Amino acid sequence: MSAHVVRDGVEALELARELGAELAKGDAERDAERRLPHAEVARLAASGLLGITVPTEFGGAGVGARVLGEVIVELARGDSSVGQIPQNHFFFVDVVHHVGTPAQQEFFYGEVLAGRHFGNALSERGSRTAWEYDIRFERQPDGRYLVDGTKHYGTGTPFAAWIPIYATDRSDDPVGRLVAAWIPADHPGVTVVDDWRGMGQRTTGSGTVRFEQVLVDPDRVLPAGRMFEQAETFGALGNYIHAAVDVGIAEAALRDARELVRTVARPWPEFGVTSAAEDPLVVQEFGELVLRARAAHALLREAGDAIDAARADLTEESAAEASLAVAAARASADTAAVSISSDVFALVGTRSASTDLNLDRHWRNARTHTLHDPRRSKLRHLGNHALSDIDPPRNGWV
Repeated sequence: MSAHVVRDGVEALELARELGAELAKGDAERDAERRLPHAEVARLAASGLLGITVPTEFGGAGVGARVLGEVIVELARGDSSVGQIPQNHFFFVDVVHHVGTPAQQEFFYGEVLAGRHFGNALSERGSRTAWEYDIRFERQPDGRYLVDGTKHYGTGTPFAAWIPIYATDRSDDPVGRLVAAWIPADHPGVTVVDDWRGMGQRTTGSGTVRFEQVLVDPDRVLPAGRMFEQAETFGALGNYIHAAVDVGIAEAALRDARELVRTVARPWPEFGVTSAAEDPLVVQEFGELVLRARAAHALLREAGDAIDAARADLTEESAAEASLAVAAARASADTAAVSISSDVFALVGTRSASTDLNLDRHWRNARTHTLHDPRRSKLRHLGNHALSDIDPPRNGWV
């Protein structure tokens, strides 16, 4: 497989805008039919956008968080499922950045630049918290690791060349340490099951992944837990990409509502206007929705700048500020996506409820995607810091 190599952030944004516009043309139909976007994700990989965070010294564009966030917004505005699919890809590229050896970086960055997509198999069912991993992961006498068990919500795995997992390695310590292991998607012991039946984000491929007696070479295992032993921006980046998906959903709902208000909605008779776009109540309410979307997007850009600033000069203070800025962006984007995608129906009127339009996909997508990390948890960290100078924890969740 080969892919275009993106030169810089300017080219990345141009490509994202073009692909986002293309994705928007078939978004409603793919959602309605629950048709997985294999061709669309293949175009995403071929475009080179999956490799834009690879550092320049390894041949990539080395774009920062600010640019990456704008790329995700463009993709999610076109199709929020396609916008979410690379979230975990960039998440694991960042793992390689933080704790990969030079040899591992050279190998995995090369895979990414060739257009090979990283899926994910993080979540498990039945564990006490979402941050605990019970999947069998044991070192063998020959140095390889045995993986056996089941993961759920494996977003992006049907499209991936590699399926990274999180596991607990107890080979040397009964308490265990967090590791990330890269498993080839075509390994005979891997089964990807397309059983995701969410009401929204229907085509993310977030199904079950089974691993049966899979052996992993030690050079495909990275000590992920080390990321949290010092100041880090890893958790902030992952949350930031999720916020960008929500901003894209909010802006997609506005885009479709604008077209419907201008073409099919009818004005209230008492105002004497011929178009709903001239109805003063519609105009004012639409302006309120635009304000929410613009505020969320502005906070997203601020968060991207904060991550980039922290990575340029990483301290406990700069890392905490990056996490707080992302928490604010995530909370604002959550509200914008859910409320805008709901409130647009009242502006368009009864016609908006037609299943032919599938306008409700934006609300379903927003409501489903924002369940990843409750808004209340972001507000708690913002409140704790403002009132008691308590920094967010280093755990990958903030």
